[in-house]
Amino acid sequence: MNERIIELVDIAPKDFWGAQDSHLETIKKYYPKLKIVARGTTLKAFGEKEILDEFEKRFKRLMLHFTRYNNIDDNVIERVIQSDSQTEIMDPSDKILVHGVGGKLIKAITPNQQKLVDSMYKNDMVFAVGPAGTGKTYTGVALAVKALKEKQVKRIILTRPAVEAGENLGFLPGDMKEKLDPYMQPLYDALRDMIPHEKLEDYILKGIIQIAPLAFMRGRTLDNAFVILDEAQNTTHSQMKMFLTRMGRNAKFMITGDPGQVDLPRRTTSGLKEALLILKNVDGVGILYLDDKDIVRHKLVKKIIDAYKSIENHD
Repeated sequence: MNERIIELVDIAPKDFWGAQDSHLETIKKYYPKLKIVARGTTLKAFGEKEILDEFEKRFKRLMLHFTRYNNIDDNVIERVIQSDSQTEIMDPSDKILVHGVGGKLIKAITPNQQKLVDSMYKNDMVFAVGPAGTGKTYTGVALAVKALKEKQVKRIILTRPAVEAGENLGFLPGDMKEKLDPYMQPLYDALRDMIPHEKLEDYILKGIIQIAPLAFMRGRTLDNAFVILDEAQNTTHSQMKMFLTRMGRNAKFMITGDPGQVDLPRRTTSGLKEALLILKNVDGVGILYLDDKDIVRHKLVKKIIDAYKSIENHD
């Protein structure tokens, strides 16, 4: 009897096999002449060579589907196993950036967000500027994950100035990761929507995804990376210049921020505001402004921003 061994790569077994191995049982129904056994990330199949060859081809297509869409169900299994065309399982829409955890579709959902996506495709450096809730960071992280999945880059680097902690972080309890987590939480939140937990932890452990305060960027050259500087309004002149000059070969840089939410000491110029003026006519640098119409949080957020604006305009 012939044996075939297939390993799940970068796939969480419990998600792929399903609750009580329900997905595995569905797969088995299509191959009654094979004996199929799965333990952890390893699948073993026993039977005739011709049937095993066909099974392996279809099963690898199923893994490809899961890697791309983070989800399979009985309908997907049926379509992949019974279809002769691989295109049957591919989504025809190129507007979808990432298929997130549980198959969640992540894409630009406002015209300005789509302009941001288009600008990032055209330029190696893009500034995304706008108020809270406009999807700047989330869209940026989705573009970064897409680039990593499609092997356009080898790593994702996410950074923000830890202004609240004075950049030294020394007075906070715990180890460095515990100190940084509160300031990096929005970036973690976005990633958790897009990459299954075990895979994300593995990426972070291997340094494929790096999340660090801006101070840690000094002296580095960032090659083959999609790099996002978040909360850039809280950078100083020297910090922004330092960051922008870290750009290495085959790198994409996105800088996001809200000039209306500067937390720097008084009389300190925001590096973001300054950079927008200095770089506005530089070829290869895109600048996108998002506004209240792009707010995708709770409908009250837009009303709150409008209410604050009306008071500030009277001052």
